[in-house]
Amino acid sequence: MLEQTQQLDQLFSALGDSTRRAVLARLCRGPAQVSELAQDFDMALPSFTQHLRVLENSGLVYSEKKGRVRTYQLAPQALKEAEQWLARQRSHWEARFNQLDTYLNTLKETRND
Repeated sequence: MLEQTQQLDQLFSALGDSTRRAVLARLCRGPAQVSELAQDFDMALPSFTQHLRVLENSGLVYSEKKGRVRTYQLAPQALKEAEQWLARQRSHWEARFNQLDTYLNTLKETRND
């Protein structure tokens, strides 16, 4: 359980940065080399590769190196885990809001009597 919590923490931390979200959006179109990914951002390559490292450590992307070229791809399973966690949270809070709605309607009916 602790390991799963730490993985989710890493995942949401990685998603918390707009540069990393933009990289993920680009990778949704298909694999890309580091140079191709970096060209859309006004930052030094070492700074950009730190973003890629965070994404890879969180499990959102993976890379392959052939010769001197490193190519990144989206790892959809990590997003699926985040989606499942969010779905559980949504279900929990929808149930709580439904309970509140029922309670408020009961109060309203009691005051109208």
